[in-house]
Amino acid sequence: MNIEHIALLFAVGTAAGFINVNAGGGSSISVPVLIFMGLDAAVANGTNRIAILIQNISAVASFHKKRFHDYQTSLKFSLFTLPGAIIGAIAATRVSNILFQRILGIVLIFIVISMFFSRSYKDGDAAQKAVPNWLIYPALFAIGFYGGFLQVGVGFLFMAALYHLLSISLVKVNMHKVFIILIYTIPALLIFILTGNVLWEYGLILAAGTAFGGWWGAQVSVKGGEKVIRIVLAVAIIIMAFKLFGSF
Repeated sequence: MNIEHIALLFAVGTAAGFINVNAGGGSSISVPVLIFMGLDAAVANGTNRIAILIQNISAVASFHKKRFHDYQTSLKFSLFTLPGAIIGAIAATRVSNILFQRILGIVLIFIVISMFFSRSYKDGDAAQKAVPNWLIYPALFAIGFYGGFLQVGVGFLFMAALYHLLSISLVKVNMHKVFIILIYTIPALLIFILTGNVLWEYGLILAAGTAFGGWWGAQVSVKGGEKVIRIVLAVAIIIMAFKLFGSF
């Protein structure tokens, strides 16, 4: 691996970490870039999990430091997510490169659409809705499968499920979300490792960039910043989606 690859991976990780803190969807940049750098789809998918694991360890530690946690509830949600994530990770190691890239391209387009047309979330306690809380459990299993299989944009899905089905505050949503992703990423990453689908050098450099980007993003507070981030992210995702479709 040459210095250009190291610099690119760190820059991509920095961008992904910054985006995850300010808007979400950082993997929608990191996974396609890893593929464009020549990694097989499964290897790119597995390698990205190293950065995801480190990022969420940091996030959980941050919530803990602020004494904002509910580990019992978060763990219960995680246990419903785990089976789906394990099945999804196994499935991801068995699909062809072309099929995976096609799925990824479609998901990227839907992420762009959701960024601009989804209902905005309001911090504070959400209004109670007439939705049975038990629906959260099959939803967690399904999202777990998606997270184990692809990961890209899974934070949006967890946010939607936890916020709308449980009617809890946005802060609690994020608190549970990072813990759940941390827990299911451990067996998912292990599956990718055991099947030889992790490139450690790339993953660790990407993770270093993600850690820096997350720290940087937390320090930056610019009026209208989220809108700018959404536009830049949308343009980048659309370009990568068309490149993925063009590689068939």
